[in-house]
Amino acid sequence: MTTATVTTGKATTDERALAELQRDHGQALLGFLLGLTYGDQQRAEDLVQETLVRAWLHPEAFDGPYESMRPWLFTVARRLAIDARRSRLARPAEIGDGMLAATPDPADATESAVAALDVREAVRGLSPEHRAVLVSLYFRGLTVNEAAADLGIPAGTVKSRSHYALRQLGHRLPDYRPGRRAVARRRTAAAQ
Repeated sequence: MTTATVTTGKATTDERALAELQRDHGQALLGFLLGLTYGDQQRAEDLVQETLVRAWLHPEAFDGPYESMRPWLFTVARRLAIDARRSRLARPAEIGDGMLAATPDPADATESAVAALDVREAVRGLSPEHRAVLVSLYFRGLTVNEAAADLGIPAGTVKSRSHYALRQLGHRLPDYRPGRRAVARRRTAAAQ
């Protein structure tokens, strides 16, 4: 039986040989790929199809020195699975409709207005000394040394008051995460 036919100037595997290949090795190939795809049936089936397309495009593989096509098929399938995984890891993660629906609209000023009100209320609850340090550092954008000179206190005191003021804000603001100064700065800036 010939394993190659010529269509549009390019040799491809004969359809009967390809059907026989799928019948003889299809289930074993699917089982192998299920293991490589961590049980993802759809992805494994897609890879089986792609492997058989490769066999269809390369009739010369049937003329190899081996008795069975299974080693060639498994090698091609493994490489395709690796390529597919690398491709998925290189793309940004896809998000579903549920995530999009839960994400606030950036054009809607309601969220930032509510956050600004929360921050203002939390800042008002600080002692005047702590509030003065935060205003100097975050609202006016002064450095620690500039704030110290402006407030007439040592730089170490500015750092200490800033630290404790941010901790108090963290207790007063439910979604504040300590150690994320950029978040605190954005929220404090929104309070102006």
